[in-house]
Amino acid sequence: MKNTSNILFYIRRFRTNKDGKAPIYLRLTIQGKRAELTTNRFVLPEKWMVSAQMMKGTTEEARTINAYLNTLRNKVLQHINSLELQGLEVTSESLRNAVLGIEQKQHTLIEVFEYHNQHMKSLVGIDFAIGTYKRYLVTIGKIKAFLKHQYKKEDIPLKNLNHAFITNFDFYLKTHDENINNTAAKHIKNLKKVIHVTIQNEWLQSDPFNRFKCSYKDPNRGYLTPEELDILENKVFVINRLDQVRDMFVFSCYTGLAYADMEALTPSDVKIGIDGERWITTYRKKTDTRSSIPLFEKPLQIMNKYKDNPVANNKGRLLPVFSNQKSNAFLKEIAILCGIDKNLTFHLARHTFATTITLSNGVPIETVSRMMGHTSIKTTQIYSKVVDTKISNDMQNLKQALSRQKHPSEEAQGSTQIQRAV
Repeated sequence: MKNTSNILFYIRRFRTNKDGKAPIYLRLTIQGKRAELTTNRFVLPEKWMVSAQMMKGTTEEARTINAYLNTLRNKVLQHINSLELQGLEVTSESLRNAVLGIEQKQHTLIEVFEYHNQHMKSLVGIDFAIGTYKRYLVTIGKIKAFLKHQYKKEDIPLKNLNHAFITNFDFYLKTHDENINNTAAKHIKNLKKVIHVTIQNEWLQSDPFNRFKCSYKDPNRGYLTPEELDILENKVFVINRLDQVRDMFVFSCYTGLAYADMEALTPSDVKIGIDGERWITTYRKKTDTRSSIPLFEKPLQIMNKYKDNPVANNKGRLLPVFSNQKSNAFLKEIAILCGIDKNLTFHLARHTFATTITLSNGVPIETVSRMMGHTSIKTTQIYSKVVDTKISNDMQNLKQALSRQKHPSEEAQGSTQIQRAV
């Protein structure tokens, strides 16, 4: 859009100084928005020509003032041309700053991203989990590597961001870094959030994400089958660390708690529910949503087994949990010893709760979503898509029900024949 600008010199007649002279002001109007500044020049009101925007006469004073105003007008026009050539938005305020010699701040992508991350770091434990903050650190690292690879630069001005930058970054993640689609999508999502911060602060005028679609594909969530879970539960380990990690994994399978939430459990999180039985009531670290989970016999047995564990008691924790890294490493050993050909991780236990323990046994998806602390039922629906055995069983039951409706006489006749045989 072409800039509509207007330069006007005028006097403020009612602000005369002790000599009776009025100050001369410069008014800049760009796209209907005004900015005003004093010229530090004064003139007698009767000597000012409104239409010509200059001082009357040919005196030395008149020539000096008019020459200065003409120079200032040319300076304004030069700054307008300069800002346009730099690709900067010409606003009344930016033009005023340019005339006064105030440099306009040019924000850059890495600078803004680091500003965002520093702000997020200060809110860890309040509005954000530490894991969320760390993921943004990974994303900014990816962007820095991409800038060096693609542009041979350490940073880039925000005004240079466009649709091509986003698509090239997405392509870089999938090819150079060999990220799968959903991993790349998470980095793109983090970048988009930071870009929207710049737009909200009016550091960037147009959104480079316009017309860019980032497709997130529903992942195929792994989980343990009932048979695999039974093998794991009944396996006897002579090594204490493996026995302990197996118990923590099984506890997660029957509660759906993520590693961070299980590690943070305290005895006070176990409460008596509305049914008079013991429940775990806690808030998820990742989403800060409330989870209320009734305790089955298996997790109650595990809690009783470790109620006097000195490590857990000294930390004020409900259970003795190794670090996430060690736990997942020990689970690899457990998988081999149990003959389970799956990538056994703590998150797999959470998936097992959603599929094998709850959804496969007819627990409504809304109930599962609440127990798992999901903020959206769409997240829970990802798990329901993989429960093929439940779909098969449900359809078999439906077929039998429909068959009984269509052939009630045959069922009755069969019943009569059984009675006669008896």
